[in-house]
Amino acid sequence: MEKKMEGKIVEFIEEGCFICAICISEKKNKLHVLTLNNKEMNLSANRILLSSNRKIDLSKPKTELLEILKEEDQKREELKKQVDVKGLWEILKDEEGAFSGEEIAQLVFSDEIKEAHISAVMRALFEDRTYFRLRNSMFLPNKEEEVETILRKRKEEEEKKEWIEKGSKWLRDVLEGKKEERPPFADNIIRLLIELFLYGKEAKEYKVASEIISRAGITDPFQIKDILVRLGVWDEDENIELIRKRIPLSFSSKVIKKAEEIKKRSLPCEGRKDLRDHYIFTIDGEDTRDFDDALSISTEGDEIIVGIHISDVSEWIPPSSAIDMEARKRGVSCYLPRRQIPMLPEELSHEFLSLRKNEDRLAISLFVHMDREGNIKSYNFSPSIIRVKNQLTYDMADKMLEESDEKLNQLYKIALKFRRIREEKGALNISLPEVKIIFGEENRISIKLIPQDTPSHIIVSEFMILYNWLSARMCIEHNIPILFRTQEKEIEVVPFEEGHDKLFYIIQQIRRIGPTIISTSPSQHNVLGLDAYTQVTSPLRRYLDLVVQRQIKNFLLNKKPLYSLDELEEIKREVEPKTKEIQAITRNRIRYWTLKYLSQHIGETFRAVILDELKKRYRIILPDILLICEIGKRSGVILSPGSEIKVRVERSDPWRDIVELEYA
Repeated sequence: MEKKMEGKIVEFIEEGCFICAICISEKKNKLHVLTLNNKEMNLSANRILLSSNRKIDLSKPKTELLEILKEEDQKREELKKQVDVKGLWEILKDEEGAFSGEEIAQLVFSDEIKEAHISAVMRALFEDRTYFRLRNSMFLPNKEEEVETILRKRKEEEEKKEWIEKGSKWLRDVLEGKKEERPPFADNIIRLLIELFLYGKEAKEYKVASEIISRAGITDPFQIKDILVRLGVWDEDENIELIRKRIPLSFSSKVIKKAEEIKKRSLPCEGRKDLRDHYIFTIDGEDTRDFDDALSISTEGDEIIVGIHISDVSEWIPPSSAIDMEARKRGVSCYLPRRQIPMLPEELSHEFLSLRKNEDRLAISLFVHMDREGNIKSYNFSPSIIRVKNQLTYDMADKMLEESDEKLNQLYKIALKFRRIREEKGALNISLPEVKIIFGEENRISIKLIPQDTPSHIIVSEFMILYNWLSARMCIEHNIPILFRTQEKEIEVVPFEEGHDKLFYIIQQIRRIGPTIISTSPSQHNVLGLDAYTQVTSPLRRYLDLVVQRQIKNFLLNKKPLYSLDELEEIKREVEPKTKEIQAITRNRIRYWTLKYLSQHIGETFRAVILDELKKRYRIILPDILLICEIGKRSGVILSPGSEIKVRVERSDPWRDIVELEYA
């Protein structure tokens, strides 16, 4: 049987390239060929894309065969230069079906079409790959959108190649402190660096970014941070979690415009109790700007009336409005050292809706009627209009209590009674101090622990708890669907041992408290010692508080609830994770600045208390700055939880979250 291919010049694709060869022998469907680079190989006959009509005399020396191959290949390469691939595509792009190499060659060459012409066309179309794709030895024109995509991707690849070559050199210069000209694609390099630092292998263009930093000689990821700081992209103390979690730091022009429109509206007083002549005051931290709660106290005969007044945010921000959707997306205000990220635009949260001194404001007021001993006789909620007469800080209120201010002392006495009642029902009234980071000159940091159990703090805390409890009770009684806060786990009480730091006891007790659950079903809150509880006293700062306020407000106006139980569950599922995320960012940021503080006190000694014994280390807390960290065990010395020691700071790196301590 005649062997069809033996002695013919054949072409096939190998490793993405057209290969020209002579078929030396043929056996069944297998060919043994000699390629242009003097390589012999076996391949299936199915891989042959093109074969010559003439046969070469295989008895010739191999050098002559290779020379024939070389001449034929050069001829085909020269003909290939005459092929205008884009021009062919313009002619054929609107035609249906695929085209053979011979059909396309007839459009290019006026000569008699031979294998060399067909090869030239096939090579040109295959090597370009922009306008045609090869399928079963036929060429199919790409659609216009496919060509556009290919060209765009090719341009991007060329750009990335330039980024890698020139960008890596630029980064080396930046690290070495050289003042080289900023390349035109610098912003793209910076974007890649940011994504690589924030997301590591999850970065969109991880391979390109990794190649750039590798060529730049960057081995430590934190060198990327150093570069971004030197370039002025990031601050030395940039909060990367805000960037990584894509926390919005500002409001859109649309939301700002809506906030400005709200500010221009007049206060609707109809149907509200006018309390503007009452002595109403706020007690807050000295840095507070969004005042959403205020207090008042008065007497009528033998009756004491305590007023708790919460800013009526629901009046101004309807559900599904632009501002409402933005607040829902944020979930909660974020309070960080050096930065506040409010849930609502500052025009509202810090101004128009904030219970500011001498400004008329709308509120939802709770009036609790008590006897002279502070026992609750009745209570009622009412929409109101108020005017705050005094804006006190906690320190100012504590000083006034020391000076026997009558109204504050009366409120303090009632707050203590309510607290004792809760404690008798199992409540745990424990709290950690607030860590306040204070920034001085030349970025020097100091830390102040603000106690949360001073008389003024107790007043605010107890009356906010009272408002939330009575809100929950009213909603249960009238079947108003709301989000309750429950904590049903039985509390394991940690006995306080004399000689131990109080902070040690508080931390051990907090660890044994079960999580608070947000639910549409009411249940007891064991930590607070209450049979039901919700949160509605911070509608400027917490979206779920605003949702509950809307439900209560509609009830007070004899309207149907705005939300069903299913809608409340949906809102909770959306908002709760965001709230936890902001809480984690806040904790981590305070830890960052605390480690920064320690970095300014290397070699200094701090008091520490053992919290837990681990396998090779102790978990400790530095009580004076409220920092939990670890220290290695010391040979021959066994320390028990609660023991107090002295430690010396050897190293502190806030970016890497590393603190190294030694025994002092």
